[in-house]
Amino acid sequence: MKRAWAALAAVGVLVAGYAALDAADLAPGLLTTAPAPPPPPTETPGTRTLPLVPQPTPTTSAGMPLPPLSGASAAPDVAGIRGRLGPVTALPALSDSSLVVRDGQTGDVLYDRDGDLLRTPASTTKLLSAASIGQTFAPGATLRTRVVAGVGPSEIVLVAGGDSLLAPGKGDPNAVAGRAGLADLAGQVAKSLKAKALTSVTLSVDTTYAAGPPVAPTWGAGFRPLGITAAVAMLGRSDQRETAGKASPADPVASTRDLFAKRLRERGLQVTVSTKPAKPRVETDGAYGSVESAPVRDQLALAITDSDNALTEILARQAAFRSGIDTDAADGFARTGAWVVSKVGSLGLATKGIVLRDGSGLSRENRVTANLLTELLVLGYDGRHAVLRAALDGLPIAGLTGTLADRFDGGATRPAAGRARAKTGTLTGVSALAGSVVDDDGRLLVYSGLVAGAGTNEARAALDRFVAVIASCGCRAVP
Repeated sequence: MKRAWAALAAVGVLVAGYAALDAADLAPGLLTTAPAPPPPPTETPGTRTLPLVPQPTPTTSAGMPLPPLSGASAAPDVAGIRGRLGPVTALPALSDSSLVVRDGQTGDVLYDRDGDLLRTPASTTKLLSAASIGQTFAPGATLRTRVVAGVGPSEIVLVAGGDSLLAPGKGDPNAVAGRAGLADLAGQVAKSLKAKALTSVTLSVDTTYAAGPPVAPTWGAGFRPLGITAAVAMLGRSDQRETAGKASPADPVASTRDLFAKRLRERGLQVTVSTKPAKPRVETDGAYGSVESAPVRDQLALAITDSDNALTEILARQAAFRSGIDTDAADGFARTGAWVVSKVGSLGLATKGIVLRDGSGLSRENRVTANLLTELLVLGYDGRHAVLRAALDGLPIAGLTGTLADRFDGGATRPAAGRARAKTGTLTGVSALAGSVVDDDGRLLVYSGLVAGAGTNEARAALDRFVAVIASCGCRAVP
């Protein structure tokens, strides 16, 4: 009843925007060939964060980690799980799909249908990016935003350091998005400048760190205006993250700079904003002020929970840049994608034929296998990759959080509610689901499903049933 009431209350607000997305074939409905039930939660272009969907807030944690597993529970019998999955995998919506199930503790394959076929992974691409980012940043690594002296005596430079989640006001020490605040930074800087008798300054921004294009050439032209993604930049605000149906700033650096100038003026300084590229003076006295982001691992978990395309790209680009990749080029996104593939390969996973043109999964040119996704999930749960494991703890929980909040809520899918986690992936004509579940025998299993051709709603329902069968299997071999 609660979901029905929420849907009725919100429908008047949503109908105009949803109709526009439907006409563009970015959401199922009357203007497409797909059926038109109430819009479900998904990161499909234009529908990922519709108000009908309970969305995680930036100040909450990404979710509770899986409890430790003893390993004493028995793995499913291969024949048993194949028998149980038979009716589900025969569904018409899964006729063109790759489906893989593995034992999460041993990595053994329990079910494999076309697991090595290259397919468009959509947003499950983020799992590969998470693994690569996790190899680059230390578990406790944070991102620093600084203000330093410019080349002139009254010039100050805001140095972009990769934090795209700066609070517009004071920071919140318990938040992931908004841990560091522009008001806090302005307070430090104003105090430092006044101590040097500087009350009139010119502010510019240094954007040389992990520079690159704001959007990928393989993305749809309407992705940013529709709120599917924000522009990718190494400086940004927590109140300007991507939100479906609402365009974020085309230049988040300028938006952040201008608000920071306002915060300085509020503290009694006269500030002139310069739009010219800046270079800091060789520092001898240190920074006028600096603030630290939440740990990268927490930002990554948030990106996974919210399926935040821009945040994933921002973290992946920084990791590639720190690894020596020249990201400041027209093909910067493709270079980052190629770097992700190489880092996944360095984990000992087979990457032959794998192609990534971005790090978030918005590109239709990406090609990944279901087997690779499940192999990566097994690796993520082995306890040896702290940042990747933290990202997996951010996977949405079936029926409860993120893009799975309104799924697994009834009928044949209910057995997986509350105990399955997954990264969803949806583009027009492409549906994906990859994650983990603890089955009825207490065994951790991982799975991946990549579907082509089926309608979004049909594919989603079939994949949910696939996971529910795995959850309820308890298909141990009987002695």
